[in-house]
Amino acid sequence: MTDFRTLDDAGPLAGKRVLLRVDLNVPMEGGRVTDATRIERVVPTIREIADQGGRVILLAHFGRPKGKPDPKDSLKPILPTLSEKLGRPVAFGEDCVGEAAASAVAALKDGEVLLLENTRYHAGEEKNSSEFAQALAANGDLYVNEAFSAAHRAHASTEGLARLLPAFAGRLMQAELDALTKGLENPARPVIAIVGGAKVSTKIDLLENLVAKVDMLVIGGGMANTFLHAQGKDVGKSLCEKDLAETATRILAAAKEKNCTIILPVDALVAREFKANAENETVTVEAVPSDAMILDVGAASIATIDGAIDEARTLVWNGPLGAFELTPFDTGTVAVAQHAARRTKAGQLVSVAGGGDTVAALNHAGVADDFSYVSTAGGAFLEWLEGKELPGVEALRAKG
Repeated sequence: MTDFRTLDDAGPLAGKRVLLRVDLNVPMEGGRVTDATRIERVVPTIREIADQGGRVILLAHFGRPKGKPDPKDSLKPILPTLSEKLGRPVAFGEDCVGEAAASAVAALKDGEVLLLENTRYHAGEEKNSSEFAQALAANGDLYVNEAFSAAHRAHASTEGLARLLPAFAGRLMQAELDALTKGLENPARPVIAIVGGAKVSTKIDLLENLVAKVDMLVIGGGMANTFLHAQGKDVGKSLCEKDLAETATRILAAAKEKNCTIILPVDALVAREFKANAENETVTVEAVPSDAMILDVGAASIATIDGAIDEARTLVWNGPLGAFELTPFDTGTVAVAQHAARRTKAGQLVSVAGGGDTVAALNHAGVADDFSYVSTAGGAFLEWLEGKELPGVEALRAKG
């Protein structure tokens, strides 16, 4: 973490107004939070600042109000859950700038916590307007970013504000950056990446970046079918982007040039219907029936992937190997995830995973807590894997 300023570099926080950008974009139903994971993850940083006597001012967005106040996108309903998880009261400001924010901030005492209203109620947020960033900055002495999930967007509260005040990474952001550095920027080798999911078209940049950075690349899920098709194999009625055969061939050639071993399925679990417990059979990828679809990798493919993981010291995972939402087509994803988890727990593997489907798949396999790091930041995690600069992260980079 020497490249980034963290809370360790912030100096004494007592009496300081700390603008803390967090991700509170949690699922809600009937005005109640249904999954508090994102809230729970930012609690340690809020407590650390407050316990040092800092005045914590939380900035967050919710939904897509497009620059206009909308009651359904208010952060106010999150207050009870936030207070409960934090174990202390949280005040609320009816706006994040202007008089309402200024008076709420002025009322704060050392060690107290305030949540300001949705930053996206103002058009200047998503436009990264300097005027709006300055209005936010007026209420703080320093800025801490704890929202890696929003770091790929150059918004006023993620990037603009970090240019106006002394800026630091919060503990969650620090953990994320540590994990990502260990995953691809400075990894223990050999490195294996597992990339799954439905479509090659959404992950071309990702695959092209990874073949230049990893030693082994497992391609699974529906996107593997496009590669099998590009190699001249009949994938029957499987999901397949046949128009991307040339792209797949180009990626395979680039991998060969970079000495990256591509691992594609050698067998598959196929079915005639896309539903749980549909009648199925395991076939080699050369013998997929024309009326069937590939819904998971087979036992031989699982063994090959597990063997490759055994050779690796670092694993980066994005996307499932099959239709993991449906039994028994979750077999491949669960088996490989559990094998990676065992290697991680034995201290033989650094495992970093991220992306919505990936988190759901690892939770389904019961191993999310056993990986070295699981990122809940979908878009930001994917853009980092693609090798793109994340504006909210770059703004925290130490100068000189």
